[in-house]
Amino acid sequence: MSERSYASRYANAGVEWITLGLIVACYLAWGAALFWLPSVSLTGAVIMTGVLVAFHASLTHEVLHGHPFRSKPLNEATMFLPLNLMIPYNRFRDTHLDHHRDAVLTDPYDDPESNFLDPVVWNKMCLVQSVLYRVNNTLLGRVLIGPAIGQACFTIGDLKAMGRGDGEVIKAWALHVPGAAIVIWIVLQSAMPLWAYLISAYIGLGLLKIRTFLEHRAHERSRARTVIIEDRGPLAWLFLYNSLHVVHHMHPGAPWYALPKLYRENKARYLACNEAYVYRSYGEIFRQYLFRAKDPVPHPLWPHG
Repeated sequence: MSERSYASRYANAGVEWITLGLIVACYLAWGAALFWLPSVSLTGAVIMTGVLVAFHASLTHEVLHGHPFRSKPLNEATMFLPLNLMIPYNRFRDTHLDHHRDAVLTDPYDDPESNFLDPVVWNKMCLVQSVLYRVNNTLLGRVLIGPAIGQACFTIGDLKAMGRGDGEVIKAWALHVPGAAIVIWIVLQSAMPLWAYLISAYIGLGLLKIRTFLEHRAHERSRARTVIIEDRGPLAWLFLYNSLHVVHHMHPGAPWYALPKLYRENKARYLACNEAYVYRSYGEIFRQYLFRAKDPVPHPLWPHG
């Protein structure tokens, strides 16, 4: 089967039972981590819940791309409970779909998921800000303080948008608050203290930063900005093979379980497309970048004013 026909095959498929099963399993495991596991080990429950928060985010990514149902309302109903408490589904959906405009990938303004700053903005930062951003550009820093920096910037931006009367942002938060309140209510009924759940939510967001750390690089050609990480281990599964990121960007409608086969059968084409921006494993990435930055904070190809 050709690459085109293999990818398009899923666009007209019925219910994707594998993904639906994972969604159900995620919620069931989340309930077990809240109500049963703390009596065995609170530390284990916190870690397990953090992993499930990250996994739920990976499933949310599948949902916003049209899985497991063909019905958008039905898909979005499965993600009504925001396990991470912090990111409204509608905002994640809208900003992520904006991110899929490959021509503006890494743009400090037009790519909502860019990790680069405008050099002019960078040069105006105070010492404390610049130090935090430099630390944030190491993998360890991205995991430890990246969620706090990212959430602060995201929330401030949304508050400004709501102040301007942006109806879509207001709607997103209006839908988010009841879902987050339900999550908090469930936690309060469980054996896990709320403070412990908040730590879990932060762990989940930190795990996601491993995936996004070097997904895109600054490059003159937009097609060469998106990475391939060939890892087939636990992190690849946690991220539902979004680690094969250029495959996902070229076939955003293909479900997660189609990506490894697409890559395996067309590897040369993908690596030619992204000019061999590839890592063999997450272990390789940890060894190279745990304590040092891969990229500068200011966009290296951006005008410096």
